[in-house]
Amino acid sequence: MITKVISFLIPLFKGMHVSDYYAAVFAEGIAFLLVLLVGVLLMYLARFIIKKTVYKVILKSKSKYDDQIVNNKVLMRLCLLIPPIMAMKTLNATLPDFPNMRHFVMGFCIIADIIIITMVLFSVVNAGNDMYNMHQTSKRKPITGVVQTIKIILIIFCVLLIISFLMGKKVSTVIIGLGTLSAVLLLLFQNVILGFVGSIQLTVNDMLRIGDWIVMDKADGTVTEINLTSVKVQNFDNTITTIPTSSLVTNQFTNWRGMSEGGGRRIMRSITIDTSSVKFCTPEMIDRFKNIEKIHQFIEEKEADIAEYNKANNIDTSNIINGRQQTNLGVFRAYILAYINANPKLNHNMTMMVRQLQPNEFGIPLQVYAFSMDKEWVKYEEIQSDIFDHIIAAAPLFDLKIFQRKV
Repeated sequence: MITKVISFLIPLFKGMHVSDYYAAVFAEGIAFLLVLLVGVLLMYLARFIIKKTVYKVILKSKSKYDDQIVNNKVLMRLCLLIPPIMAMKTLNATLPDFPNMRHFVMGFCIIADIIIITMVLFSVVNAGNDMYNMHQTSKRKPITGVVQTIKIILIIFCVLLIISFLMGKKVSTVIIGLGTLSAVLLLLFQNVILGFVGSIQLTVNDMLRIGDWIVMDKADGTVTEINLTSVKVQNFDNTITTIPTSSLVTNQFTNWRGMSEGGGRRIMRSITIDTSSVKFCTPEMIDRFKNIEKIHQFIEEKEADIAEYNKANNIDTSNIINGRQQTNLGVFRAYILAYINANPKLNHNMTMMVRQLQPNEFGIPLQVYAFSMDKEWVKYEEIQSDIFDHIIAAAPLFDLKIFQRKV
């Protein structure tokens, strides 16, 4: 068919008083362009058929995995191979009298095939990554770094194939020739290499997952992306911090995943009691404290225990300093413990206590140590605030003062 077109066009151009050379140029050039045009039309026809048949079958299927083939345009990119393949198949027929031009076009088509095949492989890798991301495992073991490494290898291999084709040498020979540039290549790709090693360590050792809350330097938020060279963290003020992947392996960072997966979020906050307000309980104070339901039984049992001890040891209790006595701070500690034990929003299967910390120049720190059932930040802060609102308001009822610096 191509030969017939050329045979028809050459006499036509000669009839227009065009020389034999240029008649051949025009005829063979038009024939080649026609072949290329047919190839482009066939490419669009193939795309149209795929969209109307294959894609409809894929999108109607129950499985969502094959949808990734559509989303990443694997078949669409395969269709790009039609024009260069048609051109290569018909070069001898379309440009028989111009070997240099035929050689140039052949080389161009081969390079185009290499690039298109690389693009198809990119789409296949992206589709595989999207399929993997559909599993919950991808949150624990993201493979974005591995995917990016595969893409880099594909690009390098594509470039090596093109160079080897242009030089007319084997790929192995080109690689050996590039060996002298290894130091330069290592310098250029050092961040990529370090990032790749870092992402492998993070994944294998399960040090980091998508959705983890981490704290590192100026980053304090949720991990949104882990790739070859960097980790993106969305801070709680909605800013984005980018951390080099290798830094997460070589430097310290805090991962709050254990808290998220555990039975509760820790509350460990203290108030400072003014030392001058701490005193022994008088009988009047004891009677008043007994009216508080949460510690009524505690006070009675404690009073009975103290009375028994003092009697057994013949202690003269006419002086309050002798023997064992209750203090308003001790009763207050018991009240706070009873209060948090009655709080349904705390996890009672985990450690719960109220303790004194080392006294300092401001007074006596009284710390609440417990775990909130709700780990969501806003709810957690509400629970914690409610507890300390109550503690601060209750302190004066036990004749205690909370330290506050006077300005």
